[in-house]
Formats: sequence, C-alpha cells, structure tokens
Amino acid sequence: MDGPPDDVPSSANSPSSTDGAPTRRTRKKRNVMAGVIVLNVVGTIVARRKGYGIGGKTVVRCRAGHLFTTIWIPGGSLKAIRLGWVRFQRCPVGKHWTFVVPVKETALTDEERHTAAEHRDVRIP
Repeated sequence: MDGPPDDVPSSANSPSSTDGAPTRRTRKKRNVMAGVIVLNVVGTIVARRKGYGIGGKTVVRCRAGHLFTTIWIPGGSLKAIRLGWVRFQRCPVGKHWTFVVPVKETALTDEERHTAAEHRDVRIP
C-alpha cells in the first residue's frame, strides 16, 4: 500500500480536524464572510442615514439623467453589474444599458419623485 489506510481520515479532504474542530481554512472563510456581511450592513445604515433609499426600493439616476426606481440590495444583484457605489444596468426609461447611481430622495422635487415611481425596472434585486 502506498497511501494511508482507508479508515484514517485525510486532513486535506476533510473540512475539520480529526477532533471535530474547524480547520484554519474554514475559520478564515467564516471570518471573511462575516466581515463582508458586517461591511454591507454598516454601509446600508450609513447610506440610509445620509438620505439614500438603499436596502430596498431606491430611486436612481442613469447617466442620461433618467430617474427610475430599482431594488438596491447591498452585496447582491442579479440584474446589474456592481461596481461599488455605481451599477451597470438597463434603464427602463431610455431602454438602454448604462451606469446608475442612487439619488437622495430629499434632493428630488415632487415631480421627479413621481416620475421615478412611475418608472420601475424588473422586480428582482
């Protein structure tokens, strides 16, 4: 026989050590994931306090100036390419692909808010 016996677990293939404790690699993955979640939560709280509707229905403006409402979930997107604070997605007003950024609702006029509410993109984040 060249390798270890079949009844001895291989530490390279198991996610935990022989005593059941998580390996260093598993702990590192967990810590990274926890850090990402904390950053998204903190970022959402800060953005909402500054007047942005992040974390749900959000008014955004495309590069052409069109206003529309989209679902903006930090850390997740199925219909857009996330580039930090900017996203690349389809504008339902101009029917083009463009970069969009969130807009403070307090900075909008009543007419702009109404326009953004009338134009919504698809209902997935």
